Amino acid sequence: MTSNTEIDPTVPPSGTGCVECQETNGWWFHLRRCALCGHVGCCDSSQGQHATAHYRATGHPVVQSFEPGEEWFWDYASNDVREPGPVLAAPSSHPQNQPAPGPAGRVPADWVRLLHR
Repeated sequence: MTSNTEIDPTVPPSGTGCVECQETNGWWFHLRRCALCGHVGCCDSSQGQHATAHYRATGHPVVQSFEPGEEWFWDYASNDVREPGPVLAAPSSHPQNQPAPGPAGRVPADWVRLLHR
């Protein structure tokens, strides 16, 4: 069961890339979108792990993939995939032409070696 304190389908995403990586000139592997406030952060394989940091700072437990073609939700509180939730406000992913990892021009040549595993 989804609580309205965990998901707000009316809130749009904060942008097309990880908020913190964009502020620090960083890069990300994949993106996650907070289902409550729309914050877009990078996944745990990324160096910054900003989506998880957002959960820890705010207590907002549910994220949805912000990758094209992916609709799954993750619940940090239960550490598990969530049942499909409501359709969130558009857009549902970063732009199709935005590379992953991204953003273009900031991804180091040895990015695979730098991923968290």
